[in-house]
Amino acid sequence: MLFSLKDESETVALGKKIAAAIKGGEIIYLSGELGAGKTTFVRGFLNALGHSGNVKSPTYTLVEPYSIDDKNIYHFDLYRINDPEELEAMGIRDYCDGESVCLYEWPEQGKEVLPDADIIISLSHKGSGREANIQPNSAKGEQVLSQISA
Repeated sequence: MLFSLKDESETVALGKKIAAAIKGGEIIYLSGELGAGKTTFVRGFLNALGHSGNVKSPTYTLVEPYSIDDKNIYHFDLYRINDPEELEAMGIRDYCDGESVCLYEWPEQGKEVLPDADIIISLSHKGSGREANIQPNSAKGEQVLSQISA
């Protein structure tokens, strides 16, 4: 599923659209070069769930936890990971408990360790805007995407 995003507000809106379709426990991979809109997407996603504070990329902390209503959401940025074993040491598998939503920026940095994604979102620069290619990677991911395309 391909989305053309003319500006930052459309990237935020796409994050909100995906957030409105989740049930809990989803694992979402966000790939793309620097500045492609990964954290902007997460901001829209979290805003849709009720978060009103800042959303920053957890480049140095690796994970930013959010508790919104009865949902736990974990936003990971794996850009600075040199060895996927670092993720094992921090107990990364414990975050994905089947109920918490996990959003991973730069998932390729931890591919041997991360749980499989339900949804894979690839963001890229396209002219003065962005393009988002969204692919389901599980039945849960297909269910979410069927709701946003309806």
